[in-house]
Amino acid sequence: MTPSAKSGLITPVLIAGCLILMTGFAIRASFGVFQLPIATEFGWARADFSLAIAIQNLAWGIGQPIFGALAEKFGDRRAVIIGALMYAAGLVASSFAVTPGQHQLLEVIVGFGIAGTGFGVVLAVVGRASSAENRSLALGIATAAGSAGQVIGAPLAEGLLAFFPWQTVFVIFAAIVLCTLFAVPFLRSPQMATKAELEESIGTVIVRAFKDPSYTMIFLGFFSCGYQLAFITAHFPAFITEKCGPIDPAGILAGIGVSSTSALGAVAISVIGLANIAGTITAGWLGKKYTKKYLLAAIYTGRTIAAAVFIALPMTPESVLIFSLVMGALWLATVPLTSGLVAHIYGLRYMGTLYGIVFLSHQLGGFLGVWLGGKMYDLTGDYTLVWWIGVGVGAFSAIVHLPVREKPLVPQAA
Repeated sequence: MTPSAKSGLITPVLIAGCLILMTGFAIRASFGVFQLPIATEFGWARADFSLAIAIQNLAWGIGQPIFGALAEKFGDRRAVIIGALMYAAGLVASSFAVTPGQHQLLEVIVGFGIAGTGFGVVLAVVGRASSAENRSLALGIATAAGSAGQVIGAPLAEGLLAFFPWQTVFVIFAAIVLCTLFAVPFLRSPQMATKAELEESIGTVIVRAFKDPSYTMIFLGFFSCGYQLAFITAHFPAFITEKCGPIDPAGILAGIGVSSTSALGAVAISVIGLANIAGTITAGWLGKKYTKKYLLAAIYTGRTIAAAVFIALPMTPESVLIFSLVMGALWLATVPLTSGLVAHIYGLRYMGTLYGIVFLSHQLGGFLGVWLGGKMYDLTGDYTLVWWIGVGVGAFSAIVHLPVREKPLVPQAA
């Protein structure tokens, strides 16, 4: 059973997937806001909490192909339910952590929970439920839902921290995650695959992908995306708080209630998410019409230039907002294109697993970006070198996508 080429774009599957991604990413994107409160309460070094977030990103990456395989073996909805329960349990348990080691260990559970409710599982469901004509745009809309969560996540955390200790906010977030279970029954999609794909084992498909140089290049190219996004999510609020020039008390920012650089840090994460709603949907729409690998190369080039210019100039509230808008437009725009590229080349049957493996590269980059950011700050008192490394890996990703062979690999006869 497959939807017709003229089936509608907005479906119950897409709406449910958007709600799950929006909720999960709202909470995930808020962790940078907890950087200073937790480190200050316990007197931890910056690297201690950074390592916890880095481990979370790594566990997310490792868990993504595992949950993708679980979804393809036992059902998408079961995978999401397990993910949501782990996400909530990890947050509640983390609220009792009083040492860096405890927090770092418990973030493994949170990371696996994010994997179960994240892109690898949900985008595979959305992709199978969409027609070939609408698939790229549907993936863009679902990805943009994660950005919509980012718009509200950091400011929500900042607002709750004004009334509650961070431990209580973690428990509140756990309850919010469990609310996504009400959307799970709508995650029903047909198994869109050719007869040859259905007859092939997952091992055969994975081996074929690993032998294809294009898959290796897609894997390597996704590394810088994770490095840049995770570093900015975890460290940008603190970076702005400490390095940004003063906010004009008579300016527009003060007029809308942003009177401190710490508040500006939360707003910057929100602005990135807001800009990315438009950027990701646009990327999905462009993926219908143009070669995905060239679009990816252009996005990474844009990120590289934006980061280089931002770090080279003095930081002001205006430069923070401009950078947030530009980076936000390019933020998750890589996701519908990368997932769409994997589906286009290797088919839909094991898209969740294959994209999950590629996403592991993204999270390896995320681990390095978050951990290195905290480590270098503790050693030098500055994030500058970590930013320039991000510029370098971004340029590498722009180049490595160019040789990708964007043509479907036809399965061999069974």
